[in-house]
Amino acid sequence: MVVSVTASTTQGQRIEQEELDCVMEACDMALILNEKKLKILGYVESRMSFIAPNVSAIVGSTVATKLMGLAGGLSALSKIPACNMLVLGAQRKTLAGFSSAAILPHTGFIFYSDLVQSTPPDVRRKVARVVAAKCTLAARVDSFHESPEGDVGQDLRDQVQKKIDKILEPPPVKSAKPLPRPDDAPRKKRGGRRVRKMKDRYAITEIRKQANRMTFGSIQEDAYQDDLGFSTGQLGKGGASGSVRAPTADKKTQVSISKRLQRQIHTAVFGGKSSVKGAASGTASSVAFTPLQGLEIVNPMAAEKRTQEGNKYFSNTASFRSAKTS
Repeated sequence: MVVSVTASTTQGQRIEQEELDCVMEACDMALILNEKKLKILGYVESRMSFIAPNVSAIVGSTVATKLMGLAGGLSALSKIPACNMLVLGAQRKTLAGFSSAAILPHTGFIFYSDLVQSTPPDVRRKVARVVAAKCTLAARVDSFHESPEGDVGQDLRDQVQKKIDKILEPPPVKSAKPLPRPDDAPRKKRGGRRVRKMKDRYAITEIRKQANRMTFGSIQEDAYQDDLGFSTGQLGKGGASGSVRAPTADKKTQVSISKRLQRQIHTAVFGGKSSVKGAASGTASSVAFTPLQGLEIVNPMAAEKRTQEGNKYFSNTASFRSAKTS
């Protein structure tokens, strides 16, 4: 194709007769050398059963002859590693402008042997590597002239065949596993002060609980689509007064009051005293509501008098009852 494209795109140049004779002589010489090479390879192929019987038992006499001829002898072939024996005979194709999808790189004589070509195309590269490794072992056996009958080569070919069968073996069928038994035990949840604080921070409030509740059978606020999607629920609708329920007080945050102070406050409230700068107002009553006896008549000024007598020592205006003079 290169010659035809070049001839069609150029006008050419006439060469002399002497140069033409040299070219024709070189072509005849190349054809003669190729013929002699094929004759030598045919002779070697006929004698491969005596020269390299183990290699011939694996890949055949034709491929074994090409490998030995390209390597330069049986001793040189035995020194080549398996990775290099795999690419013996590989041709680098330069396809300028053509597709490289059909090019098979790193494929030599072993790739085109009958043992490799009898396998599916998707596993041929893997099988070729296995065959190259066994050919290296067989070449080393032949270089030392051991096993002249080719028994080692036949054993190696059987090993290759077993590996091919293992590669082509279908994957095992997946067994249907039963479902695990349901675990109804309570799951372990993380606790601690940090988690409790986080729960308190994101805990739902009483107002939000009231807003999330719905009253069935009643017209909501968004019935006329004034505020579609927004509703306060039962917020502000519980009870007769219609006010928001007061939040419950947390006992942990309440201020502790001593019993003495509680008695003083309770006694002061009995009289219902409301004074401004010590002056009793007209709302002071002698009737008090006690938790024990209900209605009770008391002196509203008695509680103030007892309080003043108790605070005499800490008063700014009152004096001591008795004073010692030296």
